[in-house]
Amino acid sequence: MSFSIGIIGLPNVGKSTLFKALTKKSVDISNYPFCTIDPNIGNVKIPDKRLDKLADILNPKKLLPTYIEFVDIAGLVKGAHKGEGLGNQFLSHIREVDALVEVVRSFSDPDVSHVSGKIDPHSDKETIKLELIFADLKTVENQLEKTSKYAKAGDKEAIKTQHVLEKIKSELDKGQTARELNLSHEEKKLIANLNLLTVKPIIYVINIDESKIKNQESRIKNEISLCVKLEAELADLNPEEVKEYLQEYDIKTSALDTLITTAYNILDLITFITFQNQILQAWTIASSATALNAAEKIHTDMAQGFIKAEVINWQNLVKYESEQKAREAGLMRTEGKEYIVHDGDVIHFKFKA
Repeated sequence: MSFSIGIIGLPNVGKSTLFKALTKKSVDISNYPFCTIDPNIGNVKIPDKRLDKLADILNPKKLLPTYIEFVDIAGLVKGAHKGEGLGNQFLSHIREVDALVEVVRSFSDPDVSHVSGKIDPHSDKETIKLELIFADLKTVENQLEKTSKYAKAGDKEAIKTQHVLEKIKSELDKGQTARELNLSHEEKKLIANLNLLTVKPIIYVINIDESKIKNQESRIKNEISLCVKLEAELADLNPEEVKEYLQEYDIKTSALDTLITTAYNILDLITFITFQNQILQAWTIASSATALNAAEKIHTDMAQGFIKAEVINWQNLVKYESEQKAREAGLMRTEGKEYIVHDGDVIHFKFKA
């Protein structure tokens, strides 16, 4: 699994409908709170035209794209951190996801009830934000109690962890998320096992009316405006019908493509590609990853026995139509462990078994 995204929001805002649009799975989208008791989980192939073009020239026996796992939990309500609406049970389902997608209701439909009786996107966002903050505050306070004992005994790592936890607690006490602290990589590692919800990157999906689809491009980098109901209808159509539908509404990309692009950006991810043993495969890693990190992503043995990486840009490989011709043209480079992998790199790893 490349990465996972948890879908959150108040009841009846379109979460399960979005899940259906993304995964093309039939899920319960009834008009009553908590219709999603157990989480809906779906694995979705990430569409990548680069893989298709490479497959045309390399003729692999197997083509393996990378995947996103979407986890749709029941709607949260005010007081979820205290167990209202089984809130804590639902929050536990998304502790280990890499990012959150919060669906915010902006559409008006008298047949779909709103848990607070009125449409107020800003208020809804604040409700969810506070519930996540309260949930994290409880986790941080519990961990501080445990960590402080070791810190008092002089444990160096415990002292560092205590400092980070106190910094996070101070932010949460002010009604701010831990995400806003911009914690360093080292600080995040110290508290990684807590799986704090407000540390995770978040994408807001504003669920709008069908009549407001055109000219709905958001200027906020982590906010997307979508008519979720329409996107779910598109999920039931064939590719040609989808194309016509998108043109009719002047929609440039599907919900899945838009979410993938946004998720890659906020998680700072890239894709590299391997072609070995007649298997063409895409892999997702952090944009700062080295060749050694990429090898480890595939298998720890590959990283431990790392010798070198042979690297070529996917476009050059397509242009020369074979690895041999690209090699003869001098476009296949030999790189070491510290090479920073670029998006679209096709890599052959040489390693001691």
